[in-house]
Amino acid sequence: MTKGSRISGDLAEQIAAVTNKRARFVLDAIAKKGMVTTEEINQAGYEHPPRAARDARELGFPIQTIKVKHSNGRTIAAYIFPKNARFGCGKSGRRALTKKQRDGIIDAAAGRCQICGANENLQVDHRVPYEVAGEPDGDNTTIFMVLCGSCNRKKSWSCEHCPNWTGKRSVAVCETCYWVGRTDYLHVATEQQRRADVVWRKAEVADYERLREKARRAAAAVPEYIKQLLRNS
Repeated sequence: MTKGSRISGDLAEQIAAVTNKRARFVLDAIAKKGMVTTEEINQAGYEHPPRAARDARELGFPIQTIKVKHSNGRTIAAYIFPKNARFGCGKSGRRALTKKQRDGIIDAAAGRCQICGANENLQVDHRVPYEVAGEPDGDNTTIFMVLCGSCNRKKSWSCEHCPNWTGKRSVAVCETCYWVGRTDYLHVATEQQRRADVVWRKAEVADYERLREKARRAAAAVPEYIKQLLRNS
């Protein structure tokens, strides 16, 4: 351990080499204080703490989630380095995509989120979470998909609360999930569901407002009203 530090000199060097800002904040905070809470990550300007922790995990750092008390008294998550953890950053961590590769993946998806169809705030993510499938050898980009920021956060939350994530972490289960962008998916995070993420944008907002008014008159929420229309068609 280095003097005045909670971590070894080797680990400090690994953290110092991290350029991902979200991951670096998480790692620096844990190295300095022993843990970082979701509240502290939010206060630092990162709106999705689990994604920040995943960034660190995907770089090869073992991050453990624990429960602590929020400043308002409720229970929240916090992140620590597990005792006796083996650190291997840079050996089996997530592969960094070049801008050319990232742009190519987005172009191949027609510049749209593969869940909701959004064409703004696009991000490249592993189809099957890195924590489940790892990073295969070679230059294969078909393991990635395109998500908007909103769908990426939803996918992260759904994956991290999926029984497969907390259990065996089967790649085969993930590959048949809604969140890999398949139209012939079999489940949503192992639950028997079917869903459609529909977004009305710009000029389409007027169409949504008309739909919402009809739903109000039918005393139904918009999703239920859409189901009623389909049942009656």
